Amino acid sequence: MQYDHIDARILEIVQKNNRLTSEVIGDMVGLSATACQRRLKRLRSTGIIESDVSIVSARAVGRPIQMMVLVTLERERSDIVDRFKKAIRNTPEVVSGFYVTGETDFVLYVTACDMEDYEQFTRRFFYENPDIKGFKTLVVMDRVKAGFAMPIVLPDQEQPV
Repeated sequence: MQYDHIDARILEIVQKNNRLTSEVIGDMVGLSATACQRRLKRLRSTGIIESDVSIVSARAVGRPIQMMVLVTLERERSDIVDRFKKAIRNTPEVVSGFYVTGETDFVLYVTACDMEDYEQFTRRFFYENPDIKGFKTLVVMDRVKAGFAMPIVLPDQEQPV
């Protein structure tokens, strides 16, 4: 997937605010609204832009308890890993999930209404799953930064633009 300096600038802009119109973005990068729309469409169709999302406050929607959960599988076989990845994708309480290297196999970001809600989740999601060897919960005390913005690096550069 290739992109140029103008695409990089568009990516920086939409990562900060994806609600801007093509006309506004085009003005910021020196393109017409139509040319900007074409570039955005290409960036989406090639997968450089994976999704357009809004970051929602867990507290504001009644899920103030946030945890990072370190999960270790019983065995690291491809069928078990694939089954657990599918479970992560199909479970709304799991906001984000990462398959990682190291002492744990997965790191999950999970939200709950309260600790009782989280306990019910753990019973259903972890204890009833025979593929889970163990899990460790880290309760989030304060979300310091939330976002998905990536530093944009051009193929001919080593540093973000």
